[in-house]
Amino acid sequence: MPIRLRLVLPLLALCLWPTGAALAGQQPCVLSQRWNEDPPYSMRLANGEIRGINIELVAEALSRMGCTVKLVEMPFARALTELAAGRLDILPGALRRPERELFAHFAQERWHSRNRLFAHVQSRSLWPQSKLAEIPASGFRLGVQLGVSYGPEYAELSRDPAFVQTLQKSGSRRNLWQMLKLRRIDGLIADELTARYEIAELGLQNLVGMTEVVASTESSGFAFSKATVNEAFVERFNAATEAMVKDGSYQAIVQKYISAAPGPQH
Repeated sequence: MPIRLRLVLPLLALCLWPTGAALAGQQPCVLSQRWNEDPPYSMRLANGEIRGINIELVAEALSRMGCTVKLVEMPFARALTELAAGRLDILPGALRRPERELFAHFAQERWHSRNRLFAHVQSRSLWPQSKLAEIPASGFRLGVQLGVSYGPEYAELSRDPAFVQTLQKSGSRRNLWQMLKLRRIDGLIADELTARYEIAELGLQNLVGMTEVVASTESSGFAFSKATVNEAFVERFNAATEAMVKDGSYQAIVQKYISAAPGPQH
């Protein structure tokens, strides 16, 4: 079961837990982690195995802490709700926001890829040239995922009724790519690295282009539920990932998937 505050474990014991092994007689240290088809961060391989950058980074860090992971598949919006309720322990790929800090601890951020606007090539005359704020005037129809934060500019524009009218929302980015293919939307915001995988996988290389608009350069990270995990545990997780950076294993995991990514689309 996940480490839970209601177990009333002494804080000192948590801080001094030996790396790589759980305390004798302690309940098994198993934390639930959200995953969904989000290559290269999490994805199901042809053999049925679930792998990816976030899957391997968390598994390695927790292994060094004497813990294991239980993977739970769910959409991002639902994962936020489950994290707040304490029914999910770890949510990778979450941007730090004040409203999320009410229910989540955020681990130290060590690496990220930018969120960028991708668009149908036949909508090129509508493409914004440098920022999302150009969208309302052009009639560009923007697809976005429910519950996903796309950065400060998007958050500010979300208070503008003219911008909100351009939005088409879905719980799945896969659905948004299909909507783009069918010309029901003109573009969507996606992580640069993820888009390279998904565009190639869906055979959209000739239909989708990468615009010059960078929606966000913020780094997303690992959010831990405050209902089930305390700050001392997150600090131990930070120490584990720092050790991974120092010994090169962190970079090796990330680079493996960057090297395998299809070429960028322009």
